[in-house]
Amino acid sequence: MNVRGRPKKYRIVARDPRTAQFSPRGRPGRPDEAELTMDEFEALRLADYRALTQKEAAKSMHISQQTFSRVLKKARKTLADGIVNGKTIKIQGGTYVISSRQNPTPKPV
Repeated sequence: MNVRGRPKKYRIVARDPRTAQFSPRGRPGRPDEAELTMDEFEALRLADYRALTQKEAAKSMHISQQTFSRVLKKARKTLADGIVNGKTIKIQGGTYVISSRQNPTPKPV
């Protein structure tokens, strides 16, 4: 199968999350899953936790403000779906590289 369109650029992520999965309590059986990609997690962290503007956060991730806005919107929808419907929220995957101050030229993960 041929891949169409432009290849996705790597998004810069500061570090791996401390927890990769959140599970609801009080729900019997195995709940459905909502998957949050690493770039979506980073967008939430920058915009909602660190309270950066979309322009500042987009610059931090080396993507356009429009792309950042789209990633953030999808992340918020996924997170809301997981909370409202009692799903397990897993943080994994996506097109990203881990960056740190000690390593200014990150390698793809």
